[in-house]
Amino acid sequence: MGKFRELTQTDITPKSVYFNRRQILRAMGFAGAAFVGGKVISHFAFPPATVQAGTKLNVASRSSFSTTEPVNSFQDVTHYNNFYEFGTDKSDPSKNAQKFRTSPWTVSVEGEVKNKTKYSMDDILKLAPLEERIYRHRCVEGWSIVVPWIGYSLNTILKLAEPTEKAKFVAFESYYDPGQMPWAASSGIVLPYIEGLRLDEAMNPLTLLCVGMYGESLPNQDGAPVRMVIPWKYGFKSIKSIVKIRCVKGMPSSTWNIYAPNEYGFYSNVNPNVDHPRWSQATERRLGDFLKRKTLMFNGYGDQVASLYTGMDLKKNY
Repeated sequence: MGKFRELTQTDITPKSVYFNRRQILRAMGFAGAAFVGGKVISHFAFPPATVQAGTKLNVASRSSFSTTEPVNSFQDVTHYNNFYEFGTDKSDPSKNAQKFRTSPWTVSVEGEVKNKTKYSMDDILKLAPLEERIYRHRCVEGWSIVVPWIGYSLNTILKLAEPTEKAKFVAFESYYDPGQMPWAASSGIVLPYIEGLRLDEAMNPLTLLCVGMYGESLPNQDGAPVRMVIPWKYGFKSIKSIVKIRCVKGMPSSTWNIYAPNEYGFYSNVNPNVDHPRWSQATERRLGDFLKRKTLMFNGYGDQVASLYTGMDLKKNY
């Protein structure tokens, strides 16, 4: 990560690449205050009450957590996806998820918390000002991307929920509907998709509750309408289309750890020194590039997260 700078035209996707793909709905924001549990959260411009894929979002600022690396094109990021509910080939989700219904949508926050809550997407969009965070994203298969995600830190919701002393981990669950996702039957994984973090990982400000990218709400194939982005972990930890967040006592199960525990550990931190059993993780290929580059420890976010793992054997706790 580097010091913030303004991106140039060569750094970002031209508007013609992604704005022309659909007509953008005009955001109907207004200034106001969000009230949760009788408390005023903050003042900011609200995004539209009903957000469909491709809706322009009101982004308050760019986060200081952003990398200065050039971002990948919107075309690449929306047409090369892992989303097994919509097919196992990288090109399947962009074709098969277009009619996925994301409204109405609720996300429940439950488990070992004082304030169990069900949020609509309208609620989620009003909890905090939306930030643009240009994060590196490293996938376990050896490819990487840089994306201008939009959202705010997950700890916003967790602090409102007030985890009890019993809460040590956070478990996440994706939406699953066989009627809308018939391709999932041949995916080879148990659904709904589930993931988890240690509570201190979930509370880290880098952990992003994500509602958009490239200035717009999330496309269906990229995890609409709300997903996680955890930039120092391999991509499969960044669970898509979330419907449930639970604070729990013990380490929760996760989909790929269930499928192949010798290949996919609970922590799944980006670590070039720990090979996948079937390939090296020492290098990666940025999507769209020909040459490979060295993989960075914690995907380059060590200054922010390395202290979370002090004293741990990161080869054993992969």
